[in-house]
Amino acid sequence: MNERLKLSELNGLVKKAVGEAFTAPIWVIGEISELKTNRSGHCYLVLIEKDENEDVIVAQARATIWSYTFRMLRPYFESTTGQQLTEGIKVLVSVSVEFHELYGYSLNIRDIDPTYTLGDMARRRREIIARLQSEGVAEMNKELELPLVPQKIAIISSSTAAGYQDFIDQLSNNPAGYHFDLKLFPAIMQGNQAESSIIGALEQIYLYENFFDAVVIIRGGGSQADLSCFDNYNLAYYITQFPLPVITGIGHEKDDSIVDLVAHTRLKTPTAVAEFLISGVAQFDVHLDEIKNRFIGMVTELIAASKNDIEQITRVMAPITRERIAKVNSRLSQTIWKLDNSVKLFIQNQDYQIKRKEEILRHESRNFSQKQLRLLEKTTRALSGTLRPITIISHDQLTRKIQRSEFQVRRILSESRHYLDLSRQKAMLTDPNKILERGYSITTFNGRALKNADMVNPLSLIETRLYSGHIISEVKTIKKES
Repeated sequence: MNERLKLSELNGLVKKAVGEAFTAPIWVIGEISELKTNRSGHCYLVLIEKDENEDVIVAQARATIWSYTFRMLRPYFESTTGQQLTEGIKVLVSVSVEFHELYGYSLNIRDIDPTYTLGDMARRRREIIARLQSEGVAEMNKELELPLVPQKIAIISSSTAAGYQDFIDQLSNNPAGYHFDLKLFPAIMQGNQAESSIIGALEQIYLYENFFDAVVIIRGGGSQADLSCFDNYNLAYYITQFPLPVITGIGHEKDDSIVDLVAHTRLKTPTAVAEFLISGVAQFDVHLDEIKNRFIGMVTELIAASKNDIEQITRVMAPITRERIAKVNSRLSQTIWKLDNSVKLFIQNQDYQIKRKEEILRHESRNFSQKQLRLLEKTTRALSGTLRPITIISHDQLTRKIQRSEFQVRRILSESRHYLDLSRQKAMLTDPNKILERGYSITTFNGRALKNADMVNPLSLIETRLYSGHIISEVKTIKKES
């Protein structure tokens, strides 16, 4: 029959066996899965081992670092590795194997080898970089085009970080007075929550990607341990896929982080990022000044060349213009002389016609009076020899008819004189010299009176005759009435 043991007796035998099997501390490799520190300063950990191929846990053990040991090991580890003693890192620790009847199996950590963790961190870093390169994404953010003048900036930082305040102050108070539109997307910038917090900020910025020119990730420096979150694959991969250029200034003291390597532009500090943005605007400002100066130079040269061309054209055109003006003056004088003669001939002709009509009327009036007198004599002689009554025109009736005839003659003469006076006044009003004297002018082109804007083109020479003198003008602009 098998021997029966109490649980406490079995645990006592296990404790004895463990004590006899592990008489001295041993070095154990494990990954820290959990790490907690209580008020008394004791550190409680869970160490695990994962299958390298399937990433599943194949072993697990509780471990303890007593407060007096933890106060020495932690600063030593972190100052040597630049990495916080926290979850997710591999460690090589010296442990004593213990078994307690009540609490069971555990490991008591007495020492830690930071060089192993450094090697493991370097290995993991190399693996992440190699993975990003093999996936063909390591250079994707660098291939994005940064605007010539990036002024709309999305900032990922802690709102209370000194580096963020320095960044804002430098951009807002730059000597040149350049304006930047800045928007903070707060995030945790160190520790285990930094990865998810920064990715969450990037996801918020993505909703407004069309508004921003670039993303800036900054923090105010710190130890290598504080910045280990920036050697994270998930965060680095998210940046490679981001549609806006990412500029980093996260204050690494020595080597670049993986986030720095995949970002569009890497700078050391937040103030360096601010100076980079200011210098970009300044360079563009200088470029604009250069363009302006070149443009002014070209315009100045063009004006000088045009002035020289105008002087040459003036020297060539002056004799031609004077000759044309002389011809135009001659033709204009002839036209005025012909018009003046035509007016005089018209007035003379009208005067002659009126006088002729007066003579004709006088002659007809005399003939009419004589005919009436002869008719009266014949009528008187025939009164005694005829039986039919004959209408006899008395002397008074004859006188009245003669008066009416004379009145009609005077009326016709008066109307003719009035028409002649009107013609003279019209001739005087249409006299070119009188028109010019009242402030009007006559404009001609190629010797013809200019009545329509379609008759000339820009740069045509036109002559304007005034009451006293002539003006030669060059057509600059033609405006037509709609």
